[in-house]
Amino acid sequence: MRSMTGFGQAILQDRQVKVSVQIRSVNHRHADIHLRVPKLYLGLEDELREQARTKIHRGRADVYVDRTPLKGRGYRLEVDDALMEQYCEALQRIKKRFRLQGDIDLQLVPRLPDLFQFKEPDHVEGSEKRLVLRAFEAALKNLTRSRDREGRNLKHDMGAEARQLGRLARSLGRCAGAIDQRLQEQGAAANPVGEAGSGTFKGSINEEVVRLRSHVEMLSGLMREREPVGKKIDFLLQEVQRELTTIGAKAPQLEVVRLVLGGKEGVEKIREQVQNVE
Repeated sequence: MRSMTGFGQAILQDRQVKVSVQIRSVNHRHADIHLRVPKLYLGLEDELREQARTKIHRGRADVYVDRTPLKGRGYRLEVDDALMEQYCEALQRIKKRFRLQGDIDLQLVPRLPDLFQFKEPDHVEGSEKRLVLRAFEAALKNLTRSRDREGRNLKHDMGAEARQLGRLARSLGRCAGAIDQRLQEQGAAANPVGEAGSGTFKGSINEEVVRLRSHVEMLSGLMREREPVGKKIDFLLQEVQRELTTIGAKAPQLEVVRLVLGGKEGVEKIREQVQNVE
């Protein structure tokens, strides 16, 4: 069992650039991947999203990818040739107009405004792409570990409630046997009267109890699976709730009502927790 809530991070670097990936996931009905990447990595979005979907089957994941060039590396130095040509022409005009002596000094060039520009590359090199994918994979693994840890906690708490539901189902089974015996003793008369002050039986609850116990057993089985089971558990809880409601309506006996209310309370506790199960 795996939680939908978790956090994973990875930072990798080579000689040119450092890549940082952070992934935070929360509960959501479907798999919803949101990527925030540098402009240079926009072409990798589809590949990263598909890679994320291999690990995230349910839940919203916010992915942040950051790129940091190391000590000026990873940038491209460009010279504005057209601007340099204009500077040279202007200096020549100044020299001629004012009859100045000397040549244009190369040391003057770095001082000319806007002549040099540092730009990011316009495409991802193969080595950097591999670095991004490796960092992303490492962050996904750390996210999975985080979600697994939270999933174990959820499994422990939900398992305790499921075992309690099993005990309630067995108790209701004993009540069902007593009710069937009483109906037989009274000749299965319509609306036979139960114990004083405990309500009126409206028929046998044996079938409902059998289905209830089956649902509870399936519930416990689902909690032991490693595949995404959140939706299955949520659906099964609806079936458990339906059987409990029917049992309570058909046999409003004090002991039965007490067990039914306890069962519904357990179902609600599990339902709250299953909202965070993948």
